[in-house]
Amino acid sequence: MLNNLEEVRKEKNISLVDMADLLGVKYQTIREKISGDSDFKFGEALAIQEKFFPEYEIKFLFTRKKEETHHEHTEI
Repeated sequence: MLNNLEEVRKEKNISLVDMADLLGVKYQTIREKISGDSDFKFGEALAIQEKFFPEYEIKFLFTRKKEETHHEHTEI
């Protein structure tokens, strides 16, 4: 999940349809890319950042949060 992109998108009231229209794709395609089912191409990410979020670095917007894994530690 692209949590930073999703958070900033909501703060700025940018709809998924706005982003889809910019890229010429379906709304569902944007939803899949943000959720991690597929990836943005670099050109797509750059277009979104330049149009809607120029004040943010592309790396901040398009870095996926790694799933936290919980490991049990046994003390010896």
